[in-house]
Amino acid sequence: MKTSNHISLKAVVGAVGLLIALMSGIAMAGNRGEHMGSSKDIVDTAIEAKNFSTLLAAVKQAGLVDALKGNGPYTLFAPTDEAFAKIPQDKLQALLQNKEALTSVLTYHVIPASVTAEQVMNLKSAKTLQGQSISIDTSNGVKVDNANVIKADIMASNGVIHVIDTVIMPN
Repeated sequence: MKTSNHISLKAVVGAVGLLIALMSGIAMAGNRGEHMGSSKDIVDTAIEAKNFSTLLAAVKQAGLVDALKGNGPYTLFAPTDEAFAKIPQDKLQALLQNKEALTSVLTYHVIPASVTAEQVMNLKSAKTLQGQSISIDTSNGVKVDNANVIKADIMASNGVIHVIDTVIMPN
């Protein structure tokens, strides 16, 4: 019994080591602006995911499509359609009609650098394109402000997307 536990533990340690090596490789590629063969930019990657139609409509409404298709690198904390559904419909419609407020909210979701999940684990905050900083808490999963990161490291040619379950709002 001890032998099988020892082998299992050895296999787990090996798997963890491989995972760390892979994550380091992704982080290093991200630091060089290379995104492991991803040929689609952040916008096209989000379109392909099919769970960001509200976000994409908002990005279009705010006139930010070209910016997010630019060279970057960017990190986008991308709220899902379900995250936008948490906002009362009247407040969401008002936000979508106010280009200045919408731009502020959307750029608050973007860091002007490529930050992988491994790198996020070492941060307490990050300055956004909007100008304010988001708080980062890694004590129980990963939270940015009041949103949980539900999927990390979706690589794009000009950055990385981390999927969040709540729309975060600047102060």
